[in-house]
Amino acid sequence: MTTATVHRLPPSLRLAAAFRWIVRGRTDTDWWERPALLGLLAATTVLYLWNLGANGWANSFYSAAVQAGTVDWEAFFYGSSDAANSITVDKPPASLWLMALSARLFGLSSFSILLPEVIMGVVTVALVYVIVRRHFSAPTALFAGAALALTPVAALMFRFNNPDALLVLLMTLAVYFTLRGVESGRVRWVLWAGAMVGLGFLTKQLQAFLILPVLAGVYFWAAPISWRKRLAHLFGALGVMIVSAGWWVAIVELVPASVRPFIGGSQSNSFLELTFGYNGFGRITGNETGSVGGGGAGTGMWGSTGILRLFEGEIGGQVTWLLPAALVVTVAGFVLFGKTKRSDPRRAVLALFAGWLLITALAFSFMAGVFHAYYTVALAPPLAGSLAIGASMLWSRRAELWVRIVSATAMVLTAFWAFALLGEASDWLPWLKWVVLGLGAAAAAMLLLTRRGRMLAAVTLAVTIVGALIAPTAYSLETVSASHTGSIVTAGPAVSGSMGRGGGMPGGMTRGGTPPAGMTAGGTPPAGMTAGGMPPAGARPGGAGGGMGGLRGGGSVSSKVSTVLKSNASSYSWVAASVGSNNAAGYQLATGFPVMAIGGFNGSDPSPTLAQFKSYVASGKIHYFVGSGSVGQSSGGSSASASIAAWVADTFTATTVDGVTIYDLTR
Repeated sequence: MTTATVHRLPPSLRLAAAFRWIVRGRTDTDWWERPALLGLLAATTVLYLWNLGANGWANSFYSAAVQAGTVDWEAFFYGSSDAANSITVDKPPASLWLMALSARLFGLSSFSILLPEVIMGVVTVALVYVIVRRHFSAPTALFAGAALALTPVAALMFRFNNPDALLVLLMTLAVYFTLRGVESGRVRWVLWAGAMVGLGFLTKQLQAFLILPVLAGVYFWAAPISWRKRLAHLFGALGVMIVSAGWWVAIVELVPASVRPFIGGSQSNSFLELTFGYNGFGRITGNETGSVGGGGAGTGMWGSTGILRLFEGEIGGQVTWLLPAALVVTVAGFVLFGKTKRSDPRRAVLALFAGWLLITALAFSFMAGVFHAYYTVALAPPLAGSLAIGASMLWSRRAELWVRIVSATAMVLTAFWAFALLGEASDWLPWLKWVVLGLGAAAAAMLLLTRRGRMLAAVTLAVTIVGALIAPTAYSLETVSASHTGSIVTAGPAVSGSMGRGGGMPGGMTRGGTPPAGMTAGGTPPAGMTAGGMPPAGARPGGAGGGMGGLRGGGSVSSKVSTVLKSNASSYSWVAASVGSNNAAGYQLATGFPVMAIGGFNGSDPSPTLAQFKSYVASGKIHYFVGSGSVGQSSGGSSASASIAAWVADTFTATTVDGVTIYDLTR
């Protein structure tokens, strides 16, 4: 039943007809299809909402910016770290806008901040289903949606307040609109695709552009119109993309720097510098001025680069469970398409997913700058879509010997790779890898059978699907059962040699961003360092280069410290200042008042300068300075934060409140 049919019914029957359409779907589909889809989305919602509160403020760096956006509309617009607008976060603010609107609507809380991420995750799963279902069977589309929902890094990032959830949703929307354009040749669809990429730029800058060659290439090749019209449509989409991304950039660049916050992550207070430097080409080359740690080709602070990078250490367990199989069945799928017509939308769907997967995987494999395992969430939708389509095409041609061999090979690869990944987490469910190996062997054997009846075919499919998904499902369930906080988080259990779990991460971070041995979850540091992050007596605060705050997040703030900072808070623009955004974020979230993040995220931005800070202090705009130290060494950047910390220590008297070093700047 179509929408038009519903509108022609008497009003008394419209509601019942609409309800039947929601539950059943179109009348030309099997009765079980819509209930199955609704069941998938309901299960995904439960999975992503489960234990959501355990993540607390999640990445306090962004949560503090959300808090600022609920207090001040200027902070909302720019994505400022504090409501007094001293400095922005080091990303565009699109993802913050959604979280801040949710917090304004439901009140500021962990749930209101993380709820939009859950919704975006469920919508992305639905979109992958819709994209695949347009030209393939319902079981194929359901498998694609389930494979995405159960990818461990998806279960992590669709419950976390980094920009990646919105970026993945927008890129998936761009694929959907491009496919609609390929199907119809109508310009409006490709224009919508351009708009989604532009909004993706306002979410995570140049990463959104990784998919551009794929979208443009597939549309130009497959759209059923003349090449001149295809080219004109793509130029139109380019214009829409520039407008949808550029309006905010133009405002930021045209507004005088003196009347807007400093652009966090830049050294010259320029969003364009942030775009093409720290968050742009610097991520590829490793030359990121002001970034924490070192990059460079080969092996750097963020792991070795190369074609095998995504399969090593903790990264493999985030997303690559089904990647070997996806690569095999995708190639086979293109072979099976053979010499189909240029405008075949079925091949276009596979090309969109496969191209997205390939180009993003290559970029992540060879980028020499800052790289975190959770970035791989961008691979989850194209991997799920490519795998489902390729596997479906092989299944439909299973009468051919070479197809059965390829199918069995893909299953064997999946089982052995899952066995290897589970072996990395040797103390976690040690029996599971043997179950996976057994299921994989059984599925591969059944896939090789020449003849099979309906019952045997159903059993083969069931064993294959369970064997493929049981390991990532277990990883995802473990992920949602645990707390994840801080700036560096990973899905699944602890594995050997992992970044972010004591295996080379700054500060020796452990699973989920929690602190290492010797430092409690509440933020109590090891011997020789005060709870506020200051060095012991007699040492110079701030550290070389100014330090960079804590990558594990803002930590907990005691009621005594919070009470001190909130004293007469309304009389000051900032109740306190602290080096590094994560340090400042913890105090800001605890007090509800602006806290200046000196030096931005890494403590290496020239905001404010020593002269500006002295001016703020002289005019009575900052009440306290909270001691903060370094947990990592920045690559270049400004040393202004170190100068400020040294000047404060030389000029004012330190007091200790509940183990935290505080300077009253009004005395």
